[in-house]
Amino acid sequence: MLDTEPKLLVLDHVGRRLAGREVVQDLCLSLDRGEVLGLLGVNGAGKSTTLAMIAGVLAPGRGAVRIDGRDLAEHPGLARRMVGYLPEQVPLYAELTVGEYLDACGRLRAMHAAARRRAIEAVLARLDLGAVARRLCGALSLGLRQRVGLAQALLHDPPLLVLDEPGNGLDPLQTASLRTLIRELGRGRAVILSTHLLPEVTAVCDRVAILHEGRLRHDAPLTDGAALERTFLAIAAGAAAA
Repeated sequence: MLDTEPKLLVLDHVGRRLAGREVVQDLCLSLDRGEVLGLLGVNGAGKSTTLAMIAGVLAPGRGAVRIDGRDLAEHPGLARRMVGYLPEQVPLYAELTVGEYLDACGRLRAMHAAARRRAIEAVLARLDLGAVARRLCGALSLGLRQRVGLAQALLHDPPLLVLDEPGNGLDPLQTASLRTLIRELGRGRAVILSTHLLPEVTAVCDRVAILHEGRLRHDAPLTDGAALERTFLAIAAGAAAA
């Protein structure tokens, strides 16, 4: 019997123009549960714009983003329910405590009070944030800010996680901890993360897509880190990958 279940995420010939420039062009990509996809590219390749469209923050100018077979343009509340989004700049409020911030995030997602309390307790425990629950967000270190950002993305237990440069600014110990966490999260859901760093991809991803000047130039399972490096450098230099 044929499997007719739709892919969790499908980008169907997606494009977006910003400030008079084609930032993303004719992008076709799909992702399913249990996959960790690394979206690799130099700065300005279109990675953040792509992730913002997947998260429902930015509408495609052309094409469609589908989650579980449904077009985000026709079901605008779908991203709020099914996507956990960590933007490159973590949207924390300095005057709120970590617990208050997560409660506010739960309210924005229309989670009922009891469900919010349970979810907040769960993500604080999972991300080892219990000790800072009453600390002001403005007093957090960069590593803790990233973890709180992940906590808000996980609060509603979404099947799809969208992480934009999650390792930015972290020290080696924080980076190792984040990589372990992403691998764990990828076991039960789909994860797409953007980065311009090859080690970030080879450490946690099982599939790699490379964007260059807004176009998809490579999409394949990650089997050989050295081969990926050669491909990435060739594409980044503007040459066609061998």
